[in-house]
Amino acid sequence: MAIDLTRQDIHILELLQRDAALSTGAIAEKVNMSQSPCWRRINRLEQEGLIQQRVALLNRDKLGMEVVVFATINLTSTGRQNLMAFEQDVKDYPEVVECYTMTGIWDYMLKIVTRDIRHYEAFVRETLTDSPHIRELHSHMAVTEIKNTTALPLATQL
Repeated sequence: MAIDLTRQDIHILELLQRDAALSTGAIAEKVNMSQSPCWRRINRLEQEGLIQQRVALLNRDKLGMEVVVFATINLTSTGRQNLMAFEQDVKDYPEVVECYTMTGIWDYMLKIVTRDIRHYEAFVRETLTDSPHIRELHSHMAVTEIKNTTALPLATQL
């Protein structure tokens, strides 16, 4: 259920998406509010679940994580128990940074990040294909990153 947001709420959220380390005072100044009401708004946005958490975004290239793969997966069976078991397994794999159920011919799509192609191969051979739940797996290697953002398009929702 969507929550009604004011322009100031959206502006606050846009600022926090760009830099979660901004102080309440800095945010208040940018949205033309005093600090206390701004803090109360941010607190309300957190309590309502619009702000889930504040994190640091790391540079994967500088950390030596060169390979990004989008893997499409079909399960051996799409029964409830099999889906739940596969989803629980995926949550335990640190290489899988995103996982989505899909419509169409694939059951799931995973975004996987690894150091190099050898690490990806080892992950597939020793972990993914070892799963009794996976019938079919296709790897789609990302070559060039054109856009990568965690920012949601809030301005388009006005």
